[in-house]
Amino acid sequence: MRILVNGAWRETAAPDLATVLEEMGLGGAAVATALNGEFVPTSARDGARMAEGDRLEVLAPMQGG
Repeated sequence: MRILVNGAWRETAAPDLATVLEEMGLGGAAVATALNGEFVPTSARDGARMAEGDRLEVLAPMQGG
């Protein structure tokens, strides 16, 4: 299926958000996620089912000053 990740289309067969992050190499990373505009906490990623055309935003915290 095709999903939109940070504005770019991506092909995936992942059934859930946690698996998509694993595919992207971000499985253990400290990132914030939103699926179709709704925040998804780390504890809910396994249960966040993916569907054709979903919009996923992945944000990494930044440090500095």
